[in-house]
Amino acid sequence: MSAVELRDAGLAFGERTLWQNLDLTVQPGEFVAVLGPNGSGKTSLLKVLLGQNHLTSGTAAIAGASVHRGQSGVGYIPQQRSIDDDLPLRGRDLVGLGWDGHRWGIGFRGMRERRRIVQHAIDQVGANSFAGAPVGTMSGGEQQRLRIAQALVGDPSVLLCDEPLLSLDLANQRLVSELIDRRRREHETAVLFVTHEINPILPLVDRVVYIVDGKFRIGTPKEVMTTEVLSELYGTEVEVLSVRGRLIVVGTGDSIDALGTAGAHHPPTEDPH
Repeated sequence: MSAVELRDAGLAFGERTLWQNLDLTVQPGEFVAVLGPNGSGKTSLLKVLLGQNHLTSGTAAIAGASVHRGQSGVGYIPQQRSIDDDLPLRGRDLVGLGWDGHRWGIGFRGMRERRRIVQHAIDQVGANSFAGAPVGTMSGGEQQRLRIAQALVGDPSVLLCDEPLLSLDLANQRLVSELIDRRRREHETAVLFVTHEINPILPLVDRVVYIVDGKFRIGTPKEVMTTEVLSELYGTEVEVLSVRGRLIVVGTGDSIDALGTAGAHHPPTEDPH
């Protein structure tokens, strides 16, 4: 059974269509990068799979079941957000929120199970040394590792990642990417990974979904990340260069800034919806 399946899927807000006629099947253990400029509908695609956005047309399913809010088997890693230094929330408390969900009144036996599962998730991301500290005092990399642990407590078959590398330095980008990759390899977890910068995950990616102005291409990085394909998507001349294993995209206009040029500044926000 496929982990994620979109059939003839379309999403519009008012008169604006983000994308339509999207057919995508993601297999267990597959790592799919979702790319494109701001406002193209990348985060909105994740929200569809989280049951927060409703398709305008077509269908969406996870593990053979129609998508709905609060669906089991789905883990979510959000964008990096600033956290107040004074927030009285420890790292392990943050991870525990991923388990709690709607589980109220679970009793003493349930609390013991909760502690075991939360600790196991913390172990998976190597966060024991700082899990007892207040979240607001942690580095961005430490916070993001705990968000990964939070997403893993439900033992997801699908992991949805919304710009999990944003604002992280290169070392932490590599660490976070490797943690997500290890999870999918060891547990056959399907990964949909929204990002502006493909280079940190390029060795890990099986396929790319590239969305621009309602158009999209799906294929391996070698099939999609080419001068010809991106020029067609953007409707302007774009050049893709490979330099020491990194992809550098050169083009014209602000829309090209988010394509992964080394050292480019990426805005902290995504789709308006």
